[in-house]
Amino acid sequence: MSSRLVLARHGLAEYETDLVTDDGGTLSAEGREQARALGARLAGEGIDAVWCSPLSRAVQTAEIAAGVLGVGVTVREGLREYGVGSLAGTDGSEREVIGPVFDRWVDGDDAALIPGGEAVAGIVARMTRVLDEVADRHEGGSALVVSHGGAIMATVPELLGRPRRTAWDLLLDGGGFVELVRDGPVWTRR
Repeated sequence: MSSRLVLARHGLAEYETDLVTDDGGTLSAEGREQARALGARLAGEGIDAVWCSPLSRAVQTAEIAAGVLGVGVTVREGLREYGVGSLAGTDGSEREVIGPVFDRWVDGDDAALIPGGEAVAGIVARMTRVLDEVADRHEGGSALVVSHGGAIMATVPELLGRPRRTAWDLLLDGGGFVELVRDGPVWTRR
């Protein structure tokens, strides 16, 4: 029996500081509207539950969408975004450090990681564990999973057995999503 997962990026967020951080982020007015629109878009599609990352921007997105859908929310640590490692608390450019690491990983370098951070393979492993858990719990049904852009881009190609370079096809706007189906051990994109 198959399971359908709608894997979404959280809505747009504003941050408490300009310093690089793993935490924080409160949905902006636009982000709250994206979360409502996500719930409305999925209304009537049989979503049984919403699962999300513990980061506030994902929890807020999940709670708003779940409110529209009339379902509960489950939080899982494994759905969080990549850690910023030694960049945390600095005013350094995330894009200048993280972008090249992601590029190296997409090109096949399994050792690529943000200094002091988590290897991309670790992100994929923890995301996959949670997505398998969600699929197991919602076999024969559907669930919305709210996570983060980088974690989604790293994980989906691996789940689908596609080249890592296809990660660039998964650039999602706030509230954007990709639909996945797991039938037995096989994941496909819907």
